Amino acid sequence: MSDDVHEIVSTGLAGCLTRLWRHGLVLSGNKDMAEDLVQATCARALERSDQFQPGARVDMWLFSILNSIWKNEFRSQKIRRGEGLADAGEVSITDGASHAETNIPARQVLTEVQSLPEVQRVTVFLVYAEGLTYKEAAETLDVPISTIMSRLAAARAKLGQLGEDGPARRKKTDRRK
Repeated sequence: MSDDVHEIVSTGLAGCLTRLWRHGLVLSGNKDMAEDLVQATCARALERSDQFQPGARVDMWLFSILNSIWKNEFRSQKIRRGEGLADAGEVSITDGASHAETNIPARQVLTEVQSLPEVQRVTVFLVYAEGLTYKEAAETLDVPISTIMSRLAAARAKLGQLGEDGPARRKKTDRRK
């Protein structure tokens, strides 16, 4: 193992911890499990740093590791324990630099995104929150680009319905008063 590659991975890990945690939270819906996923990702990345290809994006490689750990280990544990998604109100999604008022719409969006099926939720996160291209998201999730496109189209349709249903529900509720 090259010391240079190990240094690239170590530096990449340090720079991606917050993003990895967010991704772990999107996958698991649980703050503690997100921390466990990040810890396992760090350990695996350091153990296997010789597998990293210099010139590749460290963040994509780390997201791939985290996804693999989730699929192979944590998800099955979570299902066996019957744990659900975290409530958006319980999860702090600010970095401290934003004011609470600007976080309210983000929590509403997070709540709606959490209602998506897991594969759509993860795809939305990687493309829209992390800014990966469709190709990069496809590589990270080890699926064809067409699958990414389908998942995003389905997620947009579902989120569009939720957005349309919300005001309609409020109007119906207001009429009953």
